Amino acid sequence: MSIRRILVADDEESIRWVLSKALTKKGFTIDLASSGSEALELFRRTPYEMAILDIKMPGITGLDLLTQFQQERPEMLVIIMTAESSMKNAVEAMKRGAYDYITKPFDLDALDAIILKAQKASAVSDEVTRLKEELKEHHQLDRTIIGKSQPMQEVYKILGKVAPSDVTVLITGESGTGKELVARAIHYNSPRLGKPFLAINCAAIPRDLLESELFGYEKGAFTGATERKPGKFEQANGGSLFLDEIGDMPLELQAKLLRVLQEKEITRTGGSNTISVDVRIVAATNQELKEKVRAKEFREDLFYRLNVVPIELPPLRERRDDIPLLVEYFIERAHEEHHVPAQGCTEEAMALLKNHSWPGNVRELENTLQRAALLSPDQLLGPADFPSLLASPANDEADGSLEALISNKLRSSLAQMDVQELDNLYEMVLAQMERPLINIVLEKTRGNQVKAAEILGINRNTLRKKIQTLGIDVKRD
Repeated sequence: MSIRRILVADDEESIRWVLSKALTKKGFTIDLASSGSEALELFRRTPYEMAILDIKMPGITGLDLLTQFQQERPEMLVIIMTAESSMKNAVEAMKRGAYDYITKPFDLDALDAIILKAQKASAVSDEVTRLKEELKEHHQLDRTIIGKSQPMQEVYKILGKVAPSDVTVLITGESGTGKELVARAIHYNSPRLGKPFLAINCAAIPRDLLESELFGYEKGAFTGATERKPGKFEQANGGSLFLDEIGDMPLELQAKLLRVLQEKEITRTGGSNTISVDVRIVAATNQELKEKVRAKEFREDLFYRLNVVPIELPPLRERRDDIPLLVEYFIERAHEEHHVPAQGCTEEAMALLKNHSWPGNVRELENTLQRAALLSPDQLLGPADFPSLLASPANDEADGSLEALISNKLRSSLAQMDVQELDNLYEMVLAQMERPLINIVLEKTRGNQVKAAEILGINRNTLRKKIQTLGIDVKRD
């Protein structure tokens, strides 16, 4: 689809001016609107291929315009601009059919990339359908899934696109990253809202009981089965079933689950009649299912049935920018629920929390903050309220090895970069490590390059070349 004419609607004159100037230079014809009503008027008399709309405008909002545009001209692509990069805005925009959204202040290169992607796509907006009813629990979801970092924005985009459909979703991520929260978000943003959402942990139930928990059983099916009992599939009929730790499901049960996905019917344990069920499956695992497939521990056909839309949740160490938001939320909740004095934390405590690697992810952070809030008599939590982090930090620096120290520093630095945009990361990192290493060795040898080359295990000429290339000032005593 070729994009030639773009409608820009924003009540801020400076935004309109910047976008008009930048996009006109790219060869697009731009029409500007300072309000929703003006944008709607222009839309109804001009055949635009794309619209860029501010989410908040006087009168008709950007989301209202998006809905109107989708009804009258669904093939037109819409990009939503928002100053609040919350999950609520992200999900709502994608749910209503936005092609993409961008947060203010934004980089014009990022907008260019979105438009370029749109030019190469064919009717991408048709892939997204709107929910059939207003979502009653949006505010609850926005409070429970916390995060404005780029990795979480990508999760919100996928969530907003897949929620309205019945497609099977596989959520992956380390333990404690919030997989069940995302599964609930999918359910509550789908047409199945109002129907049951049930969760079952496949690793927590003994394998001989898991089958009857999932499929139910008939009276007399086994010792102790004194009456008929419906399983989770029947109980969740019309709604969604969350299968957590799906990688621990026994192989024999995997075959039965595959049948449910294919045939939409179950048979109770000890029964002979098939029962039709209408259940959306959302599965989750912290294991590498592809490896389990190769090891013949997980059925390949079931893996592909489950992995229709994968959602990978980032560990907390890869979205450290979200830690202050999470800290604020968990302390506020502890203050409200347990009536503790704590209402925040000091800058020193926040730095301690941000530097921790959180192997247990968000769940570990929540437990740590709740424990500190319950025990502290102060309104602001300080470093002393987190003795476990001070005494034995659960990060890569804990074992004191050089490799661990470097690993931790690299992870922290890369978390602040968009590594997808880099093409010389290897050389860049090596250069930054070489310079201090050579400097330190030269200091130790008091500028003696022969001795330094010996210690480094490289040729003296190689060392000289590196000194020149890296711009190292050799000082002799």
